[in-house]
Amino acid sequence: MPKQKTHRASAKRFKRTGNGGLKRFRAYTSHRFHGKSVKQRRQLRKASMVSKGDFKRIRRMVATMK
Repeated sequence: MPKQKTHRASAKRFKRTGNGGLKRFRAYTSHRFHGKSVKQRRQLRKASMVSKGDFKRIRRMVATMK
């Protein structure tokens, strides 16, 4: 059986954490900041964790990633 390949687009978007979780960056951060509050812009800078519902699917895509 052939090896599982890493989904390269996903590998660029998600990082593994020390405990085995997946870290992601937030949407709505590329343009049109004048319509967003300072608080919202500040919070969008921080990374967050992949949700429980998406974790299994994304973990499979980045299976061979370290």
